[in-house]
Amino acid sequence: MSDAPTGADAPAGADGAPVRARARRGRWVLLLLVAAGLVALVSAPTWVTTEGTSTLDGTVRVVVTGAQAAPQTRAGALVLLAAAGAVALVGRVGRWVVAAVTAGAGALVVGGAAAVLLDPAGAATTPLAQATGVVTAQPVADVTAGPAAAVGVGLLAVLLAVALLRAPGAWEQRSRRHERLTARGGVAPAAGPPDERSDWDALSRGDDPS
Repeated sequence: MSDAPTGADAPAGADGAPVRARARRGRWVLLLLVAAGLVALVSAPTWVTTEGTSTLDGTVRVVVTGAQAAPQTRAGALVLLAAAGAVALVGRVGRWVVAAVTAGAGALVVGGAAAVLLDPAGAATTPLAQATGVVTAQPVADVTAGPAAAVGVGLLAVLLAVALLRAPGAWEQRSRRHERLTARGGVAPAAGPPDERSDWDALSRGDDPS
């Protein structure tokens, strides 16, 4: 009788580790995508409303969206989107870089939204002048709940960056191609003599097959 372990008795560490690593990366990609979506979502509605007088239209009501009042929010959403793509590929050192970028994006959103909360009239001055043709130094402006929500989302992005730094498990860089698992669960280059296809793949990676 063979003493080889069956599928139920075989150790799951070698085969299960890559699966767990992919699942872990997938969760972080999803979280960063959600963060980017939330930033874009809170920057879309109206943040500031104001009124002015135009010689042609009389009283003009002007609404200022979050993206207009704080363009940093849109930039923060794009940075978080890029971080979501990067975290799927980077290794341990790259994870620190992605976490730092994520924290920076969150701080950018918080700073832009806080500036609108502190000075809503300043955020309304340029849109009001464009709508009425008259520059008003300190227009009367009302602020909605949008900037406060953006501050909360930005802080969540910063907390997400801290959690990414503290995430457990190994983070091996996923840049290896044309490799096969050995019997011990390690990684070895694919066997076989080079051919036209392998040369083409090497060129696509930036390597010199010669």
